[in-house]
Amino acid sequence: MEKGKRTTSYGDLGIDIAGSFFKSIEGVGPLSPSTRNTKVTVVGVGNVGMAVAQTILTQELTNELVLIDVQAEKLRGEMLDLQHAAAFLPRTKIMADTDYAVSAGSDLCIITAGARQRDGESRLALVERNLHLFKSIVPQVVKYSPNAILLVVSNPVDVLTYITWKLSGFPANRVIGSGTNLDTSRFQFMIADHLDVNAQDVQAYMIGEHGDSSVALWSSISVGGMPVLSFLDKNQIPYEKHHLEAIHHTVVNSAYEVIKLKGYTSWAIGYSAANLAKSLLRNQRRIHPVSVLAKGFHGIEEEVFLSLPAQLGRGGVLGVVNIHLTEEESQSLMKSARAILDVQQRLTI
Repeated sequence: MEKGKRTTSYGDLGIDIAGSFFKSIEGVGPLSPSTRNTKVTVVGVGNVGMAVAQTILTQELTNELVLIDVQAEKLRGEMLDLQHAAAFLPRTKIMADTDYAVSAGSDLCIITAGARQRDGESRLALVERNLHLFKSIVPQVVKYSPNAILLVVSNPVDVLTYITWKLSGFPANRVIGSGTNLDTSRFQFMIADHLDVNAQDVQAYMIGEHGDSSVALWSSISVGGMPVLSFLDKNQIPYEKHHLEAIHHTVVNSAYEVIKLKGYTSWAIGYSAANLAKSLLRNQRRIHPVSVLAKGFHGIEEEVFLSLPAQLGRGGVLGVVNIHLTEEESQSLMKSARAILDVQQRLTI
């Protein structure tokens, strides 16, 4: 694929096929579109990027899907592979190019490009390897889609979301990191499995860094509307704190285990990103723990991005939930913020 040469199908035949294929019905005028056209761009066609793209397609979240990467042959191959599934998918225009011009006018740009996390490597250790890459990606995305919402999935997501915010010049509400949305899903699964209930009936959050210093909000966990720890205390049911810490430890190390076993993570983060895209594009105003500018919340005074429960819609971040934290949770969140800030302060943006 030549740079700047966009491919939407097998080629331009130079004829108006649609115009000659259909015969107009007398008395029927042109139909008005029933829904607003939606365009989503995914930057990076690695394992995570393609999991995000595939999930977005199957959940019918966009009319146009754009793939961007520097590897022209792989990019074209991934595009064709998705196009060949057209008969099994909702009608979506799929395009791909190494030139960011193809992304012009996107409503949502999802950045998944980045160095792959190595076995045993912390997410924060990735930052130097990804900083220079983002300096080439973000200005191009902003140039062609100045009104888009930017969703960062690449790791370390909190620091890279901060970098994206600085490089883009966008207001903070339009720059979001996938944050602990997936950690929270893992957390809910672990609790549900422990209590033998459906994970959708568990209300629980992981906040802070998407990584080693994340904070499990045990004080606010409820199942079917019943606060779990309050219920145990009220009924004098004993529980060991180390059991809670073990669940948290398992959640934090879930990604590392998957990376060790299969070399990378993809499907869970694909569903997580699509889950966020759905709330944003369909203006669902749902609450998600995502990486947002945390300055001014819970005593955080620095410009640092970390996960807090936030309401998402077409405007991006519509608000942050003023969730109650215990003293221990508050201190843990501050520790998480300092860990991220320590990395940020070593960067040159």
